[in-house]
Amino acid sequence: MQRDVDIKDISDGRFYGLNDMVKVGCNDCRGCSACCHDMEALILDPLDVCRLKNGLGKSFDDMIDEELELTRVDGLVLPKMRMGRTLNPSAQAAGDTACVFLNSEGRCSIHAFRPGICRIFPLGRFYENEDFRYFLQVYECEKKNRYKVRLKQWIDEKDPKAWHSFINTWHYFTKRLGERIPDLTEESGRQVTEYILRLFYEGSCPEDEFYAWFEERMALAKRTLAPIL
Repeated sequence: MQRDVDIKDISDGRFYGLNDMVKVGCNDCRGCSACCHDMEALILDPLDVCRLKNGLGKSFDDMIDEELELTRVDGLVLPKMRMGRTLNPSAQAAGDTACVFLNSEGRCSIHAFRPGICRIFPLGRFYENEDFRYFLQVYECEKKNRYKVRLKQWIDEKDPKAWHSFINTWHYFTKRLGERIPDLTEESGRQVTEYILRLFYEGSCPEDEFYAWFEERMALAKRTLAPIL
């Protein structure tokens, strides 16, 4: 999901690559879970859901209406993280909501297989020319005196280049598809969104060979949806 903002108003004016040092270090977020509260819709890509399914030992259907929910975004229906009442009584009284995976100590209970947006925070992605670069969102993290960490170390991905390629492919595919759906009939649009959920989110997925699995499905999707795309 893209934000309609001027990047100059939210960044430090720089773009970062995987080998760059960026001020994101925060002592492992100790004593802080601010970014897990009252979040904007945290849309999940197929790798996010694959990791959640394998990490939690649950099916996609089992997670819907519990940990996840479906939402319409940019023309498509996609899963997002569910927000629930926080375990802090004083915050509950104020109407605060938190990620359902935040535990009673204010720590992430799925940190080992957390979604991609959580991995890069407080970084954001700037998409242009069929690619993207990272930028630092200077007002998003409440931690002060952050220290520099190499970006590829921060995102904690085994194969950051393959991950970059996957994120890029998924973003531009869903962007183009979302732009076409309003031109379809209501029934055709519903069939397309159900097809995307079934192909990329439902069923089992081999996390260790995810990128090959994804490429096969993406090739199938592009053939099937060629008249639309």
